[in-house]
Amino acid sequence: MTRARILVTGGAGFIGSAVCRHLVRETQAEVVNLDKLTYAGNLASLREIENSPRYRFIRADICDRETLDAVFAQVRPDGVMHLAAESHVDRSIDAARDFIDTNIVGTFTLLEAARAYLAKADAATRDAFRFLHVSTDEVYGSLGAEGLFSETTRYDPSSPYSASKAASDHLAIAWQRTYGLPVVLSNCSNNYGPYHFPEKLIPLMILNALGGKPLPVYGAGANVRDWLFVEDHARALWLILNEGQAGEKYNVGGRNERTNLEVVHAICAILDRLVPAGAPHAQLIRHVADRPGHDLRYAINASKLETELGWRARETFDSGLERTVRWYLDNDWWWQPLRENVYAGTRLGLTGGAG
Repeated sequence: MTRARILVTGGAGFIGSAVCRHLVRETQAEVVNLDKLTYAGNLASLREIENSPRYRFIRADICDRETLDAVFAQVRPDGVMHLAAESHVDRSIDAARDFIDTNIVGTFTLLEAARAYLAKADAATRDAFRFLHVSTDEVYGSLGAEGLFSETTRYDPSSPYSASKAASDHLAIAWQRTYGLPVVLSNCSNNYGPYHFPEKLIPLMILNALGGKPLPVYGAGANVRDWLFVEDHARALWLILNEGQAGEKYNVGGRNERTNLEVVHAICAILDRLVPAGAPHAQLIRHVADRPGHDLRYAINASKLETELGWRARETFDSGLERTVRWYLDNDWWWQPLRENVYAGTRLGLTGGAG
């Protein structure tokens, strides 16, 4: 698919924008970015590629079947990279309905639109087409102190977010098995890097520390996550779309397990070096009430992706975190409007709202 036309859903989000930037910078693919532009969708994340002749943006909702049919007919994509999703666990606790609508109904609608498009396509298009459904390791639930998630780990979601993504995974696989839609799945560990919406742990800690605000750590901070630099993930997704087998799934992980408290201390240590006026930044750490249903540990076994498709993460956690902190220091043009107008760092996920 080196010269393919790729429809990326959710391309104004964190991972989606990294995928769009990667495709425009590193491949010859034409990129059509379809995004609803919810609170976390930000076209500023695509500023460096917005004038490329191989990039185009369409504002649309993946739940809108009529619009999707028109987009497929007009764009005639060679592949779909489906990243559009509501993705923040705390928000899913407060307002689960958005997650059901986008992650489940939206995925169903997109799968049906892709199926209808292929039914009218020629044999060459049908043979080459791939639908990559991008998901999360959170569908697997919580690990104990030992072990890793593999592609055969049973699903055991704990939050409304992870339950909605588990449902969308099952839909995608069912459409492959029932209708022959050439679907391939990926499940990733926690992403981090530039252009990350500031409600998530790493950017929230960076920006709160820069502002001298408290650094809230859930519970004892002992929850473990496997961290994956977003640009490594974007490379993996392009590889999976091109080389992955229909009906298969591939776990993408960075082999960088850290407790949440270790992550926050690492951010503080980098900031102590780069912004010594605020040192020691660790004095801002505050332990707060834990998130309801907070999974203890996630860790990915990416051996299938590494051995079968030849992918390797380029960034260690230390190198990736250094790049990330420096990016936020250098790019307040991107995050300052979000902090002022969209999300100021308030606590989410404790209200038990029925939205």
